[in-house]
Amino acid sequence: MKGGRKNLKRAAEEHNLTLEDGKSIAQVVSLRGSNVIEVMDARGEKSLALFPAKFQKSMWIKRGSFVVVDESGKQKALESGSKVACIVSQVLFYEQVRALRKSLEWPEIFKSTTSDDSNGSLHKSTSQQEDDEFDSSDDDGLPPLEANMNRIKPPEFQSDAESKSGSDTDS
Repeated sequence: MKGGRKNLKRAAEEHNLTLEDGKSIAQVVSLRGSNVIEVMDARGEKSLALFPAKFQKSMWIKRGSFVVVDESGKQKALESGSKVACIVSQVLFYEQVRALRKSLEWPEIFKSTTSDDSNGSLHKSTSQQEDDEFDSSDDDGLPPLEANMNRIKPPEFQSDAESKSGSDTDS
């Protein structure tokens, strides 16, 4: 995937993904800021990964997303004292995750987690969605909103029709 942002769209549309040596699938645990994310690998170990600048305005990730990380220099980085151990080489979208779950390359630790799609919304099982629909209400247990006191209310004007009808009923 060399060439910066030029080939990102083509790689994202690719459904059949094969992992090369030194690359593995990881799940995003948290976003640390400044292009650094915390990922959990197939062994359950958490480490910091660099999210390259070439992905910034074209690929979006959040907690629960799956990425392919390059761990080829992980030991050398940790020995030298660097906290960032790996680099994100590809962001996996919903279709790619679905295809990988059927293959043997998918780690066992991620089989029970919810998957992330290209829009970033999480997919749940249908029975769980139906339960949530019945339990949810419009206010979700929140208190009612208070009026914004920082806004000046415009004066309320009555139309001529309303003022005439009101005076007719008085007499």
